[in-house]
Amino acid sequence: MRLLPLRQAVAGTLAAVLLAGCGASVASDTTSTGDSTTTTYAATSGTTVEDVLEDDVEIETGDTSYDEKDATTIRLTGSSAESDSDAVTVDDGTVTIGAAGTYVLTGELTGQVVVDSAGVVRLVLDDATITSETTAAIDVVDATSVVVVLADGSTNALADAATYDGTSEDAPTGALYSTADLTIGGTGSLTVTGNSNNGIVGKDGLVITGGTIDVTAIDDGILGKDYLVLTDGTVTVDAVGDTFTSDNTEDAGSGFVLIEGGELTVTSQDDGIKGVQVLIKGGTVDIAGSTEALEGSLIVIDGGDIELHSADDGVNAASSDDSGATDGQPGGEMAADDSLHLYVNGGTLEVWASGDGLDSNGDATISGGDITVHGPTTDGNGTLDVNGTFTISGGTLLATGSAGMMVAPSTDSPQGWIATALDATAAAGSEVVISDADGAEVATYTFAKDAASVVLSSSDITSGDTYTVAVDGTETSVTAGEAPAGGHGGPMG
Repeated sequence: MRLLPLRQAVAGTLAAVLLAGCGASVASDTTSTGDSTTTTYAATSGTTVEDVLEDDVEIETGDTSYDEKDATTIRLTGSSAESDSDAVTVDDGTVTIGAAGTYVLTGELTGQVVVDSAGVVRLVLDDATITSETTAAIDVVDATSVVVVLADGSTNALADAATYDGTSEDAPTGALYSTADLTIGGTGSLTVTGNSNNGIVGKDGLVITGGTIDVTAIDDGILGKDYLVLTDGTVTVDAVGDTFTSDNTEDAGSGFVLIEGGELTVTSQDDGIKGVQVLIKGGTVDIAGSTEALEGSLIVIDGGDIELHSADDGVNAASSDDSGATDGQPGGEMAADDSLHLYVNGGTLEVWASGDGLDSNGDATISGGDITVHGPTTDGNGTLDVNGTFTISGGTLLATGSAGMMVAPSTDSPQGWIATALDATAAAGSEVVISDADGAEVATYTFAKDAASVVLSSSDITSGDTYTVAVDGTETSVTAGEAPAGGHGGPMG
């Protein structure tokens, strides 16, 4: 079920809650060098995306604009290529670019394009198809940075070999592979097929600023090492491994995934979006299928329209070495890790999880946003699972699911909340009506899945007041701010 019909089922008082922080502007200083733009984010108060980026490595965004009269054309002709430039050599299906500059690639090549030069190289794909039978389709061996431009109206495709001839430590591991900072942009389309390993790999930073990009891969989909950034464009990834990920866990301020805009649709047999930090401040994110949808030691959501579907946890703030943890297992309670955090400051977040819905092995803070969690139907997981302090000061949270491991917000949260187990599990399609002591409706909702518990926090809930939760006519009385008894898997407020 999509977001709109579910949100329409929420009563007007819930739907009208102000999304604190949604649409907040970015404070930044931008320096342009002509070939790239370096963005330094200014510090702001609070725990926001900008705040986090203040201490992260700088994002290098390549310039996708170019002057056609200064560009070198490379005509791809089957197993060879033609160019008038001395900087372009062709040998047995391998086209090597050996100097900085702008190169327009057009035609079809059964072979490989290699970039091996100093300086900035701009590759303009203008109806270019590159298919390698031995290795990566595009391999950036050396450059200061590389910008891949998808020419206006063009359709482009890259595919690598199922088995690579080279297997050394320095061999490429994706159909589009770059050892240098990589930017992909423009207004054309690009299809990338990773037949051997990954789809797109940036061994430094990777930024996507535009285009329509479709990636399929038998391992990871799109991988940036220091960072992976989406500012605009339409990106679809279908991968067996992680689909949208940054994996530098060694250098401070690296290994983050940042989504500022655009549209990202992900289908994964592993994690959907994964990084040391997962930072979302805008755009549309649809994790259509995953094991865990969002995973990072630090997860910050300032804005955006986000829908997550997961076979396990929907949102998981966890360290990379917690494979032996007993968190989420019946009777297995983990101590809170104060290095792990989940912050939701704004945006719209809808979670469909068979495991934990919102899970933090450390703390969780909600200060804004519109959050709906359709949690697990079995008691081995919880709709909310927070090992540390769980604070709500704004926004709207509606979480439903099983009751065996219920976790409620902290009792000293600035915003009121109610949490209750139902007398019996309600079937999907049942209507829940939450009313105050005077009988006025606070919220109405239709269960999208079977549910045995309800947690609601909004500006309409006052701590200490009594509320009635009615499900298909069966009523339960609950006092706001009092945690339910009998739960497991985390602190009960």
